Amino acid sequence: MVGLAQLQQEMFWEPVWISLKTAFVSSVIVFNLGILAAWGLTFRKFPGKIWIETFIMLPLVLPPTVVGFILLMLLGRRSWVGRYLEELGSQPIVFSWGATVIAAVVVAFPLVYQTAKSGFLSVEEDLPASARSMGASEFQILRHILLPLTVRSLRAAFILGFARAIGEFGATLMLAGNIPGRTQTLPTAIYVAVDSGNNQMAWAWAGIIVVFSFLLMLFTGSGRKSR
Repeated sequence: MVGLAQLQQEMFWEPVWISLKTAFVSSVIVFNLGILAAWGLTFRKFPGKIWIETFIMLPLVLPPTVVGFILLMLLGRRSWVGRYLEELGSQPIVFSWGATVIAAVVVAFPLVYQTAKSGFLSVEEDLPASARSMGASEFQILRHILLPLTVRSLRAAFILGFARAIGEFGATLMLAGNIPGRTQTLPTAIYVAVDSGNNQMAWAWAGIIVVFSFLLMLFTGSGRKSR
C-alpha cells in the first residue's frame, strides 16, 4: 500500500514539474525573442513589415491544434528540418520534452511580442532621437533607454509568456504527445484524467493551474497604480 501511494504521488507531481520546467525554459526563450523582435520591428519602417507582423501574430488567433499540426509538419521526421534536427540532437524532436518547449514558445510569442512592443511605444520618441543625435548606437539605446523605461511592460511580458506556456495544450499535444514522465504537462494530464473518469485527479491538477495563473496575474497587476 505504501509503495502504491508513493507511486500515485509521483505520478501526480510529474506533470507539475514538467509543466514548470517547460514554462520556465520557454518563457526565458520567448522573452528574449520577443524583445529582439519588438526592438527590430517597432522603430523601423520597410516594405513588407505589416506582413511580417501579421505572420508572427498568427498563433494568437489560430486554433492551437492548427499551430501544432503546422509544427508537426515542419519538424516531423519527414521534413528536412526535422531530419536535420534529429541528426543534430541524435533523436527526433517530436514526442520529446524539447517539443513541449517549442510548442510553448510559438504560442506564447505573440503575447510577449505585443506587450514588449507596447512598452517600447510608450517611450517618448524624443529620447531615442536625442541619443542617436549624440552618437548612441541602436543597441545602446535599447540597453540604456528602452529597457530601463519599460521594466513594467517587460515584466508583464515575461509573466504572460510564462502563464501562456504553462497552460498550453493543443500544440503541445500535437507536437509532443502525452507521454507520462516525459511530455505530459498539466493540461494534457487533466485531459487524460477527465477522459478516464478520474475527476478527483483532474480537479487537483486544475486547482494547481488556477492558483499559478491567479498568482501570476496578481503579480502582473501589482505594479499598476490603483485609482
